[in-house]
Amino acid sequence: MKNITARIVLWIVGVGYPLLAITAVLLALSKDPGYPQLIWQNSLIGSPVAVGASAKPSNPNGLSDFEMTNGIGPLKEAIEVGAIDPALAARGAKLFKIKCSACHKLDERYVGPPLRGVTSFRTPTYILNMILNPNEMVQKHPVAKGLLAQYLTIMSPQGMDREKARAILEFLRQDFEQNMK
Repeated sequence: MKNITARIVLWIVGVGYPLLAITAVLLALSKDPGYPQLIWQNSLIGSPVAVGASAKPSNPNGLSDFEMTNGIGPLKEAIEVGAIDPALAARGAKLFKIKCSACHKLDERYVGPPLRGVTSFRTPTYILNMILNPNEMVQKHPVAKGLLAQYLTIMSPQGMDREKARAILEFLRQDFEQNMK
């Protein structure tokens, strides 16, 4: 019995307290309004890539320039997005609530990274490829690998088609326009 008690005490001191400290720091950071941008600027995941910018994270997997900027997935050509479509964004808001909000919040760390402002750092094609092909992205893309290292959770495939993913992208674009500019 003494051996089990000693092990429990050692675990609390050796693992429990550090986990509490890390959690406290992350919670404090998540209340910072600049925290979503901090996630995308973390050295683990490379510099943020503003839409249309040429800065790219390191490329250890021999990905093409297109894949480095636009991700790995079913979209093999960059998509063009025009003006925000409010009806599509409204549909995307509903889909986000159903498919994404269990793991993502817009402006705070949760199971996954906060998504407010992601459209200013990643191309629309990258975001769609991440939604449609998360498993291969976390295996091969350095940004997605960095997020996996930081969050320790693989984004689960949601069984979405391009149309639904595009609606979520439109919601994220509209949210950025309304809240970040």
